[in-house]
Amino acid sequence: MNWDRSQTIALAKTACTHCHGYGLRPGRNNRETPCNCVFRAVFRACYARFRDCVSKEKHMSRVQLEYCSGKDTRMTYGRKAEEYVADFCLVSRRVLTPLQYDVFRFHFLLGADWKLCCWRLHMDRGTFFHMVYRIEQILGRAFRELEPYSLFPLDEYFGGTMRKDPGFSRRSVDAPVPINMPARVLRPPVGLSAA
Repeated sequence: MNWDRSQTIALAKTACTHCHGYGLRPGRNNRETPCNCVFRAVFRACYARFRDCVSKEKHMSRVQLEYCSGKDTRMTYGRKAEEYVADFCLVSRRVLTPLQYDVFRFHFLLGADWKLCCWRLHMDRGTFFHMVYRIEQILGRAFRELEPYSLFPLDEYFGGTMRKDPGFSRRSVDAPVPINMPARVLRPPVGLSAA
C-alpha cells in the first residue's frame, strides 16, 4: 500500500520526535514510510469504535442493506456493528504473537489495568508498556493495510463512502428496488383467546 502525506498528516502526533508532526519519515530506498504515531492513532480510532460497538445494547443494533459489487451487483443484509467487533478480534488474533495477544486480551478486551496485567503475565511495568505500544503499532498497520477491505477508514467500513471499482456500474445501483406487497392482508382472529 502506498501511503501519502494527505493520509498521515491528520493522524500524526504533533509532538512526535520522529516525523515532527508530518506523519511520514524517511525509509529505505528513498521512500517515505508512515511513522509509528500514525499507526497508533489508527489503532486508537478503531479501538474507540470497537468499544462503542460493544457498549451498545443488543437490541439497538440494526440490520443494514448494502451493495456488494462483483460479477452481478446484488444487495445483502448485514449487522455492521457485530461484523466490526468480530473482524477487530479475529484480525488481532491472527496478527499478534501469543504473548502479545495475551497482553491485548487482558488490557484492551477485558479492561485490566497495568498492575493486574503485569502480575498476571509476570512482567515489569516498562516491558508491559513497550509491548502495549508495539501492539498498537502492529494492529494499526494491520487494520489500515488489510486487503481487500480494511477496518480503517471507519466511514468506508460502515458504508459512509464506497470506493469505486473499475468494473462497477453505478447505473445498476441507482435503479429502484421493487417492493413486493402481498395480494391480501392477513388478519388474525380477534375474538378468540388462549384461555
